[in-house]
Amino acid sequence: MLSFDPEKVSLPAGHYIGGQHCQSQGASFEVKRPSDGRVYATLQDATPQDVDRAVTVAHQALKSSGWSGCPPRERGRVLRRWADLIEQDALLAQLEALGSTRPINDVVLHEIPFTAEAIRFYAECADKYSGDLFPTRDSSLGMLIAEPYGVIAAITPWNFPLSMASWKCGPALAAGNAVVLKPSELTPFSTVRMAELAIQAGLPAGVLNIVQGSGAVTGSALVKHPLVRKVSFTGSTLTGQRIMSDAAQHGMKPVTLELGGKSPQLVFDDAGDLEVLAQRILRGFTANGGQACVAGTRLIVQRNIADPLVERLAQLCREVKPGVTWQEDSRYAPLIDERQGNKVCSVIEAAKAQGAEVLVGGGRFADTDDGWFWQPTLLSHVTQDNPAVQQEIFGPVLTVQTFDDEEQGLAMAAHDTYGLCAGVHTLSLPRALRAMRAIDAGTVWINRYGRSGDFIIPTGGFLGSGIGKDLGRQAFQACQRQKSVLIDF
Repeated sequence: MLSFDPEKVSLPAGHYIGGQHCQSQGASFEVKRPSDGRVYATLQDATPQDVDRAVTVAHQALKSSGWSGCPPRERGRVLRRWADLIEQDALLAQLEALGSTRPINDVVLHEIPFTAEAIRFYAECADKYSGDLFPTRDSSLGMLIAEPYGVIAAITPWNFPLSMASWKCGPALAAGNAVVLKPSELTPFSTVRMAELAIQAGLPAGVLNIVQGSGAVTGSALVKHPLVRKVSFTGSTLTGQRIMSDAAQHGMKPVTLELGGKSPQLVFDDAGDLEVLAQRILRGFTANGGQACVAGTRLIVQRNIADPLVERLAQLCREVKPGVTWQEDSRYAPLIDERQGNKVCSVIEAAKAQGAEVLVGGGRFADTDDGWFWQPTLLSHVTQDNPAVQQEIFGPVLTVQTFDDEEQGLAMAAHDTYGLCAGVHTLSLPRALRAMRAIDAGTVWINRYGRSGDFIIPTGGFLGSGIGKDLGRQAFQACQRQKSVLIDF
């Protein structure tokens, strides 16, 4: 039985620095449960002084513990033990479901295994990728030495707290770095429990620290800290721009930024079974209540199959049922809070003002108390300049556009701001490959929509959707700096 009582979950308190829980004198903020809007905790922002302590502890822990210099396979063993503890810990799953938008069933069946496997993947990278040797003259030897950066700042979003933490911490720790992680202030607790389990697995105290607080106070201090050598962030494009600017002005430190998206699902008339397509498209824009940067929120469908596909999609939307995240039978996620709900509402209203028609949905579910459960929404009669087409809504809202030929469809799939992901649905291999080449996005899925558990495949965006890659060996290598060496005999 996965259901649990939200009032009986034990919360790990405050910040986690040097393997110890600690409090702060920063401004207090309330933490609310997304499913019912109730305040269930109060925390304090980590002040710049708290952030300085966390980064200094991480810097010193690297030196005193020997984590950077220990055999890579030993780092791998610690990370594998950590992954095992993550899978075994019942409290971790409850904390994630309680405080985030992830239903407990999804957490247990998907989020926890995905998080653990990501860490195991990077445990295996620890001794697989290093430097290189170069051919030089007979009396010389050229080498490229891979070294950890030192302290890496990781800032994660509220939509997938655990898995996003694994994306940041797994490669950084496997490569021999220390990490100071700031989770979203909306979802602060599961990552603290994750850090506790890391210490139990044998990670030296201080090598992984958690600081709580807002981006404006805590996040800014973390990015600007002189001992932070690299920054990895997942979140909005606007915040990513600020982080990039701060990193450039405070140490010229490298950044990995996975940012917003407005991803198309381009459906050709030879895409196959309409039922399969409708189910795939539904998952692509309603998973986690549409709160995913990779959400496929622009349906661009060839005109001669548009009506039956959209009709079936509307039927599926009407069948969606909301439910609080701590009930085992819940499958549909709430919006994170009232602020996000108001944003979704405002974009829909702006879209309607410019001619959009609501085919289904368009508002909150009526019987969900104070939880912001938003109805899956289809908007038709939208042009390329419509706000619902241009803006990342971060909710379960799908715009519907039609096209007549391949050239027109590809033109509509383009976006001036974002280039994170795209879905192409066709059974024609030549057409799929032409579309893959033409679409300006960091990831293109063909006859599917969404990531798999193949952690070897990196993810990251073009244009305003980011810089660098998460996942894959590229994420591990991005946590190492390269030093060139030339030796004369």
